[in-house]
Formats: sequence, C-alpha cells, structure tokens
Amino acid sequence: MYVVESKGGAIACMLLSLLLLGTWPAILTLLERRGRLPQHTYLDYTITNLLAALIIAFTFGEIGTSSIDKPNFINQLTQDNWPSVLFAMTGGIALSLGNLATQYAWAFVGLSVTEVITSSITVVIGTTLNYFLDDKINKAEILFPGVGCFLIAVCFGSAVHSSNAADNKAKLTSFSNDYEDGSVIKDESVSEETYANKAENLENGTATKEKAKFGTADFLIKLENKRAIKVLGKGTFIGLAITFFAGVCFSLFSPAFNVATNDQWHKLKDGVAHLSVYAAFFYFSVSCFLIAIILNISFLYRPVLNLPKSSLKAYVSDWNGRRWAFLAGLLCGFGNGLQFMGGQAAGYAAADAVQALPLVSTFWGVLLFGEYRRLSRRTYVLLVGMLSMFIVAVSVLMASSGHRK
Repeated sequence: MYVVESKGGAIACMLLSLLLLGTWPAILTLLERRGRLPQHTYLDYTITNLLAALIIAFTFGEIGTSSIDKPNFINQLTQDNWPSVLFAMTGGIALSLGNLATQYAWAFVGLSVTEVITSSITVVIGTTLNYFLDDKINKAEILFPGVGCFLIAVCFGSAVHSSNAADNKAKLTSFSNDYEDGSVIKDESVSEETYANKAENLENGTATKEKAKFGTADFLIKLENKRAIKVLGKGTFIGLAITFFAGVCFSLFSPAFNVATNDQWHKLKDGVAHLSVYAAFFYFSVSCFLIAIILNISFLYRPVLNLPKSSLKAYVSDWNGRRWAFLAGLLCGFGNGLQFMGGQAAGYAAADAVQALPLVSTFWGVLLFGEYRRLSRRTYVLLVGMLSMFIVAVSVLMASSGHRK
C-alpha cells in the first residue's frame, strides 16, 4: 500500500483536503436553496461518499507488495482486527450524524457561520484528544494556543449569527412597514391590487420581486419561497443548537479513527498488524453510509422541521440536482481520505488544520449565496473578527505538525 511518510507530503494532503472539504457543503446548500429536499440530497451524497472510499482503498491501499507489517487493503479484510474496525465504524457514525445535522444547520445559521462554529468545536475537543492519543508528537506550546484561537472563533461565530438574524428581522420589519404606509416607490404599470397582495401576503412569504438584490428583504422573501427548509420567523436557538450538536459529533470522529489505525489501547492480538488508513477508512465509510441510509429513509416518511413528506419512489424519480449531490459526496469522500492520510504521517492533531474549510465555504457563501450583504456595521466587525481569528488559529495549528515514527 502507499504510505505518506514525509511532512511535506502530509501538508500537501491537508491542503488538497481543505479545498475539497470546503467546497462540498456549498453544493448541498445550493440544492437546498433551490428547493430540493435534504433527505433526497443526502441519500445521493452518501452513495458517492462510500464510492470514494472504495476507490481509495482499491488504488492506494493496493499499491505495492503486501507484507506482515504493512498488509494491503484486501489482506486486512480477513484479519482478526475487529477492535480497530469497531473504532473506525464508531467514527463513521459520528461523522454521519454531524454531516446530517449540518445540512439543516446551514439553512438556519448560514453556510459560513455553521462551518466556523462546527470546525472550531471539532478542534477544541478533537484536537486535544488527538494530541494525547498521538503520544504528544505535536508541539504543545504551539498547538494549544491555536486551540484557544479556535475557541474564540466559536464565540465570534455565535455573535455573527445573532447579529445577522437581527439585521434580517429589521429588514423584513421595515419592508412590511413601507408597504403599510405607502412609502414604497411603486411602478405605475403595476396595479394597486398587486401591491396590496404583496403587503397582505408578506407574512407567509409570498411577496417577491423578479430581480431581488442580495441582502435585501425582497431577496430573503424570495429565497424563503424557493428553499426546502423554511427559516424566517424561527428563533436563533434552533440553528445554534443543531450547529453545536454537529460540532460535538465532528469532534469525535477523528480521535476514533486515530485509535482505529494506531491501537493506542492495545486491543489487537499479538502479531496482528494495525489497521491501515485505507482499511480503516473503508469501514469508517461503510458505517457512515449505513447510518445515513437508515436515518434519511425514516426522514422521508417522518420528516423533521416541518419539511414535506416524501417516499422512496419520489426520491428515485427526483433527478433535479442529483448529479451535484453525487459530486458533493465524491468531494467529501476524497477530502476525508486525504485528511486521514496526512494525519497518519504528521499526527491527527495537526491534520485538524483542514478544519480551515470555513475559509473556503465563506468564499462560496459570499460568491454563490450573497451572504453578508447589506448588514449592519456591528455584524461586519464581528465577521472580520471571526475570520481573522480563524486564519490565525489554522496557521498556528499547522505549525504544530510533528512526524510519526
């Protein structure tokens, strides 16, 4: 099998993983904003996510000759390594629950803030666990100040979400009042009845314009009409609660994978080789796939957050955006695989630097979704503080990279 051994190779894996893991959430967010049910999207996504693990296992995991110390992927399938397999599968379950939760959190909190909060929680808890599991091969005097910066970024992210929600509420209130007092500039070619209907139907989200600009109340209402998850009028607590739950799930999958590949607790029998990254990633992805299938099929018939009911038949016939969901699954699968390959070489604590993915997601959020347009100065100040602290945290975390012997 192919093994990443150099520190430079590990950092290259992390950087490519960062790009992939920061891009796939934007694709799923785009589909939700276009009205595709998240249950349909996630079922598509999880199929290709497993496919990516299989491709990695049968390529990198089969390169070269197999040995007792470094068996190839297929050889490990028949070994007595079930303690490590169970740890890998536990990590996959944690990741699947986290990804499923973020799919709903993106609608409430926004792509950028969701990614910053979940990534920061992942680092604060997960990186600390990985540092001790990796026998302290990372530089503690650098690593833990970086973890502290991530914790500050969480606080900034929560404040940004609350301030952004207040800005949007003010926009909608002003928009409603303008229709009521007649201060909206009206187009003479549009009948009074049309304007009256817009004002009357504002509360249920039916008032729209043909070309609403990013960040305006009209844009928010038009988006609410199209999207699958309705969020206007919902409290900020729901979005933050889902986001923090996802962050806790994400913080556990990497330490579980670490134990699966390095057997720090000596659960394997004498003479049994440690589970390779590729075999561990295969079992990890299988459990991720199974839990996603079970939960999303149940959500088709018993949806959450007032989503409409669906069925397996409706899912199979829904090809609107399916290829994008498939692409998102591949990007996430290869991104996770590269993260683990780099972590096995440089330490999983340093590999958590890929949690810089919100920097990529923020770029997509601003470019594709018009996030952070026409907001208050307070929100912009908090946003700059959040991203600045995040950049510092990621740089410090990557500088703490060690080398596994």
